[in-house]
Amino acid sequence: MFHILVVEDNDNTRKLMQAVLSQNGYEPIPARDGVEALEVLDRKHVDLIVLDIMMPRMDGYEFTETLRASGCEIPILMVTAKEKPADKHKGFIIGTDDYMVKPVDEEEMLLRIAALLRRSRIVNEHRLEIGNTVLDYDSLTVTSDEGVAELPKKEFMLLFKLLSYQNKIFTRRQLMDEIWDMDSESDERTVDVHINRLRDRFRRNNDFEIVTVRGLGYKAVKRG
Repeated sequence: MFHILVVEDNDNTRKLMQAVLSQNGYEPIPARDGVEALEVLDRKHVDLIVLDIMMPRMDGYEFTETLRASGCEIPILMVTAKEKPADKHKGFIIGTDDYMVKPVDEEEMLLRIAALLRRSRIVNEHRLEIGNTVLDYDSLTVTSDEGVAELPKKEFMLLFKLLSYQNKIFTRRQLMDEIWDMDSESDERTVDVHINRLRDRFRRNNDFEIVTVRGLGYKAVKRG
């Protein structure tokens, strides 16, 4: 059973999240702020953290920075009322793995948690398997029925990201923020160029394809 640390200062919200997680097979561990959450991490094993930002004593930003500075890579899902793009950008820059704005759709939260846990396992193993296709993070290679292809780093990271979250739609901006440097002079058309290269390279792949979602962005889907 996965243990999920719920860091939220609002008692009702925290209890609701705990109930939802329990009903779906997770073991929730409550904490009221960042200070208490750090104390919990010293005592218990945690697989993922659901984290509010606006909290007393130590807010979500400071907690995330403290955790990442110590080398801890536990997946973090920020769940907050702070919805401005600058707030989201700050969250990703300091090390969160995903970001949701309140009020939260419970089903979407559960889907994101499942995806983060799957991605965490994938990253720890540094391998991702889709049918007969294997992505190796350490060597930046993709092995399939057609052989072994070594990809440029950005192309590999883009493909790894999309395939780690199959059927999830990513906007060009999301992909830029997570894969390219925030200070990069590249624009969102750079994503289109890399997507087209990946499509051309893997057009005969029988395990996956990259789909354009008109007006939104891209997603990877499993074939067959």
